[in-house]
Amino acid sequence: MKIHIIGGGNLGVAIALGITKYAANNQVTVTKRNTETISYLQEKGIEISKNNAHHIQLADIVVLTVKPHQVETVLKEISSEIQNKTIISAVSGVSISTIQNIVGENHAVIRIMPNIAVQFGESATCISFEEKDKTEAQKVISLFQQLGTAPVIEEKLMDAATVLGACGTAYALRYIRASMQAGIEIGFDSQTALAIAAQTAKGAAKMLLEEKVHPEQLIDRVTTPQGCTIVGLNEMEHQGFSSSLIKGIKTSLQKIKE
Repeated sequence: MKIHIIGGGNLGVAIALGITKYAANNQVTVTKRNTETISYLQEKGIEISKNNAHHIQLADIVVLTVKPHQVETVLKEISSEIQNKTIISAVSGVSISTIQNIVGENHAVIRIMPNIAVQFGESATCISFEEKDKTEAQKVISLFQQLGTAPVIEEKLMDAATVLGACGTAYALRYIRASMQAGIEIGFDSQTALAIAAQTAKGAAKMLLEEKVHPEQLIDRVTTPQGCTIVGLNEMEHQGFSSSLIKGIKTSLQKIKE
């Protein structure tokens, strides 16, 4: 497919790089007003342009990775140039119906919420769509399954998906950073501590994804009576580890809904 990404920020670039590496049978164009910051994409076979409508008539899919307040302006800018396209929105807080009202009914509109790990083929990209667009949505699902996982969810959960899947990347990284800092305190140099903490988090996630069990079942394998793991876990819980994470996620969701 020919994929036209409007918005060359962190997420737009991550999607472009992910597609180029893990779904290489597709052609990608990225547009941004200031293309100097993304000029390196050309070396990877990605076309760039300052013009949002650049060759957009040839695109099979148009992906929006702009700010919410830019959506209406961008859609009106390209609307005269496109017919019967699949429009994918990775924009937080903008509903399918809002986009549909701007572009009309002759376009399929699908919402996605990836995270920046899409660049490395490891995103959890939540997808929602209306029943009338089911055929077009399947192509989108297949594309993002090559870039990680692509669960289909109800649109009303898209804000929650933003917090859990996209903001969640930062939460996971903060855990790794804290583990790294602790590692330094107990004797490792910073690079070794980071390598151990990051690989340990990756391994724990892989076990969950492969075995499809509750985290506590895997925790039970690591904890032994009167052992060092259980006392560490209990101390973290006494200090509010789980409750602070839950509160943080809920606070992020409240911010989106403001």
